Amino acid sequence: MFGYITICKPELKIKDFEKYRGYYCGLCQELKERYGLGGQMTLTYDMTFLILLLTSLYEMETEEERHHCRVHPVKRQRMLRGPVTAYAADMNLLLAWYHLKDDWADERKVSSLAAERLLKKKAGRIAEKYRRQARVFEAALGELSRLEKERSTDIDRTAGCFGRLMEELFVYKKDVWEPTLRRIGFFMGKFIYIMDAYEDLEEDLKKKCYNPLRELYKREDYEQRVGDILCMMMGECSAEFEKLPCLADIDILRNILYDGVWNRYRLVQKKKQEDKKEDE
Repeated sequence: MFGYITICKPELKIKDFEKYRGYYCGLCQELKERYGLGGQMTLTYDMTFLILLLTSLYEMETEEERHHCRVHPVKRQRMLRGPVTAYAADMNLLLAWYHLKDDWADERKVSSLAAERLLKKKAGRIAEKYRRQARVFEAALGELSRLEKERSTDIDRTAGCFGRLMEELFVYKKDVWEPTLRRIGFFMGKFIYIMDAYEDLEEDLKKKCYNPLRELYKREDYEQRVGDILCMMMGECSAEFEKLPCLADIDILRNILYDGVWNRYRLVQKKKQEDKKEDE
């Protein structure tokens, strides 16, 4: 994932922000203990949402710890960890490994190859443990790679590949909540993919790199169309979320879904307005 699923800090109460950061730091510590510094380097905010969601839905207990870390070496940091933290850490590293593999295959980045080799054995063990998720991840990313090589502009198909990956990720266990969790993951995955393409479009066009939005960009109503599509994805995602009986940390979860996911979109819009003023 790409760091789009995060909080809108100004709209959060201090106690909720501290709790969110506790889950984030707990995931970082989990990655460190399980996979070392290489694992920590794969850390993303997106997985913190998954931890919050599943912990709330399944009413899991969390333990509070305090540890020093590289970022805050002086003061011990509050860290919250529960049963789903280990799962999120495993999925975080597995997705990072697949992403590095794709970077090497598509762009021949030497740095990606080196990092992929560093994580290969660890990712292999995770894939063996979570065969269902790994099988779907590989199939979805394989199809996405094929569509990208064909330079497909069918945004529904390309984004759908990442949506299927995310829906599998959100299924922590097979139970009554599986269909709803799948739809949350699917629409969130499509949102992430489209948002990433939207953010990178102008740079991709300059470098003549693939971007699924390049044809849509030719339309006069491009900005409106992309905004509408993104709103539709998060609208579907949020509607499914509201079907879940989540009570714990509900303010944090809603802050992310209704506001935080738009942080990067707002930044892109601001930059475009600034660039336009400079051109004028």
